[in-house]
Amino acid sequence: MKIILNSTLINTSMNVIKVSILGLCLLLMNVQASLAQANKASASTTSSTKEQQELIKLSKDKWQWMADKKADTLATLFHEKSMFVHMGGSWGKDQELNVIKSGGIWYKKAEVYSASVNIIGNTAILLNDIDLLAVVGGNEVINPFMVTEVYIKENGKWKMGSLTFSKLARPAKMTNNP
Repeated sequence: MKIILNSTLINTSMNVIKVSILGLCLLLMNVQASLAQANKASASTTSSTKEQQELIKLSKDKWQWMADKKADTLATLFHEKSMFVHMGGSWGKDQELNVIKSGGIWYKKAEVYSASVNIIGNTAILLNDIDLLAVVGGNEVINPFMVTEVYIKENGKWKMGSLTFSKLARPAKMTNNP
C-alpha cells in the first residue's frame, strides 16, 4: 500500500511540474508577443510620412480656424458631402458652418495630446486624443474626446469628409485657466 501511495504521489508531482512548465512557456510567449506588438506600434507612430505630417498640420490648423470661427476657410476644407457627429446630433456641412458662425458651438480651444494618421488610397483617417474647451448654449464646458477625422484627397487637395466626437471615459486634463 505504501508503494502505491508513493507512486501516485510521484505521478501527481510530475504532472504539477509539467503543467507549471507549460504555463511558464505560455506566459513567456505572451510577453514576447506583447513586446513585439508594442515595438511595432511605437515604430509606426514615430516614422510618419510627409503626407501624414501634412494631415496632422491640417488638422491642427482646422482646430484654430474653428476657434477663430473662420467659416469661410472651413468651407473650403469641408467636402460638400461631409458629415459631423456631435454629442447632441449629426448634420452636414451647411449646418456645421452655421453652428460655427452663429456661435451655437464655439470651439474655443482644442488641446491635442496625440494624433495618428492612417492613409488608405485617397482616404486618410486621423485620430486625435483631445480635451475640448467649448461654449455650448452659452455654457463653457471641457470634454475629453477621441476625434475621428476622415479626409479624402481630390484633385491633389485633402477635403474633410467626416468629423466625429467620441467622448472618452478619462477625466479632462485641461483646465479653463489661460
